[in-house]
Amino acid sequence: MNITASMVKELREKTGSGMMDCKKALVDSNGDMEKALEYLREKGLAAVAKKAGRIAAEGIVDSYIHGDGRIGVLLEVNIETDFAAKNSDFRSFVKDIAMQIAASSPQYVKREDVPKNVVEKEMEILKAQAINEGKPANIAEKIVTGRIEKYYKEICLLEQPFIKDTDKTVQDVLNEQIAKIGENISIRRFTRYERGEGLEKREENFAEEVMKQIK
Repeated sequence: MNITASMVKELREKTGSGMMDCKKALVDSNGDMEKALEYLREKGLAAVAKKAGRIAAEGIVDSYIHGDGRIGVLLEVNIETDFAAKNSDFRSFVKDIAMQIAASSPQYVKREDVPKNVVEKEMEILKAQAINEGKPANIAEKIVTGRIEKYYKEICLLEQPFIKDTDKTVQDVLNEQIAKIGENISIRRFTRYERGEGLEKREENFAEEVMKQIK
């Protein structure tokens, strides 16, 4: 099948892959766009795996403040070179991740960061819940396994559904950026602030308030 420039352009726009990679994918897939997409996806993930061990010490510290000033995020994302750190795709990705943190309130970057004692405590709570629901002990164990996976997806940034495309996880989007930019990228750390978080709300003493009104 004749591979046209428009086909290559379409595939490149869909994947962000290089022109020659797109052409090769289409040739190997005999012009089948879906097979070519699958080919590049597999190739991209293989490339990501190769890059994962490379040191990423450059990058940026970025911030995001929600419009009304109620939520703020400070985020560090690393990449291999200072040149790539200035890449507009990389900068846009970092901004998206900061917004993700603001919206979804993760507590950790990845599940390996969750302290063992935190996981054990959560598993105890989940097991007690299952038993209180009337589940036998052996069934409760299986329920805990499923629920702890859901727990990780709630508290770990990389496992959360991506806010701009919930069919993907943040890890999926990270992998796509690594394949697209060609360098290892690491979301290192973040801090999320929410106005008034951790503070007791002020409660006026009713008697004192009355006294203020009559003085």
